[in-house]
Amino acid sequence: MFETLPERFRSFGLAADVRTLLLLQKAIEKGLVKTLGDIFNVLKAIVVKEPTLIGPYTIAFYDYFLAINIQNGERLNDAIARSETFKEWKGKFLEGNEKNTIEDVNELIETFLNEVHLTTYDIQTIIDGKEIWDKDNPDLKDSESNETAEQNQRQLDKMADYSDLTLEELLERMRKVEAQQKTKHSGGSHWIGSGGISPYGHGGAAKNGIRVAGNGGGKMARAVLNDKNYYPVDIDSQIKDDNIDAALAALKGIVEESAQDYLDVEHTIKEGLKRGGLFIPEIKKVHQKKIQVLLFIDNGGYSMMYFVKTVQQLFKKMKTRFAHDLETFYFHNTIYDHVYSDANRIKKVTMETILKKDSNYRIFIIGDASMAEYELTSGSVANYEMLIKKFKKTVWINPEDERYWAFTPTTRLISKIIPMFPMTPRGLEKAVAEMNRKGVLV
Repeated sequence: MFETLPERFRSFGLAADVRTLLLLQKAIEKGLVKTLGDIFNVLKAIVVKEPTLIGPYTIAFYDYFLAINIQNGERLNDAIARSETFKEWKGKFLEGNEKNTIEDVNELIETFLNEVHLTTYDIQTIIDGKEIWDKDNPDLKDSESNETAEQNQRQLDKMADYSDLTLEELLERMRKVEAQQKTKHSGGSHWIGSGGISPYGHGGAAKNGIRVAGNGGGKMARAVLNDKNYYPVDIDSQIKDDNIDAALAALKGIVEESAQDYLDVEHTIKEGLKRGGLFIPEIKKVHQKKIQVLLFIDNGGYSMMYFVKTVQQLFKKMKTRFAHDLETFYFHNTIYDHVYSDANRIKKVTMETILKKDSNYRIFIIGDASMAEYELTSGSVANYEMLIKKFKKTVWINPEDERYWAFTPTTRLISKIIPMFPMTPRGLEKAVAEMNRKGVLV
């Protein structure tokens, strides 16, 4: 199995040999590999030894397992769109789904990628969906208390199998639940929502259920209803579980994978001498990821506690999906002469060190920018000015409602130095557009 993988991966500059296959085989034997996403994660752990290899690894993986060949300077989405693999998947995805209204090719590609990167790591047990069904009350009234109760069950460590129920039974029960549902829901086993084991919804773990809008859980659904009325997503609300995928899609705009041709001088000379002086230029294809991101999170005050986990989750998804170099730092209220590389704010990293980094880094600063005026010192203001001067692609993402920014002097001042955007999917989309407007290749 995968006998040609080491050679193909080595052609992309990756260290892969028979030991790579042996370790992958061990993972398969231990039951760690059940999906293509599992293979992606296992091989990444084996092959990628440093951050600079994430880009080449991703390109090699797509080439080997999906026959998606990313050409010189080509966007990942463009390579996927022209591939036979995607065209075949698209045909099957849309076949027989008259109610599927997805027309935007980028949205289809996002759905395709979600299925490619589905992982079973978190699914530890499979439970009987019929048992859940029999105990469930289809006439349950919707209330805030119900929603809160479900939100406490978001940890997806199990999958529900609804194979013993007919599609007609599922549709009839779903109509009853829909009649009672008044609010959005995440997690749980009853409502039409996301991230749970309910037989209807999306982004959860329900085998042979009904997917309603959103992205799937790896071709487990037996029917798809893409009516957004079942699960509306507010792209102008603060980023949270029910719209984090929309925020992730907005961040896609800063990510590009590319490959460049370089003259391999050493190899050209070596081969030329072998030919008796006939020097033929030897061209080496170097795959590189262009995107490097520095993320600064204000995790010191009470007002930011609610948002930190969501931000970390968003950028973790971004790093996993789009394979780029991401470094995260922390600060309290504002950035002085140092930040911290750990969430406990113990390990200091000086601003001098930060400012020595490559100027092509994209900078995201997450914070409410609200503090006492004396806390925003002239030294801190100077740091922001140096950041924006060194790193042209710098934005500030503010979780506080935009309506209140004007009432806080420190927020007003910082927003004059660094372009500031609300922490919503639409706000991130505008922030990325601002980055790209600068004219640097992305």
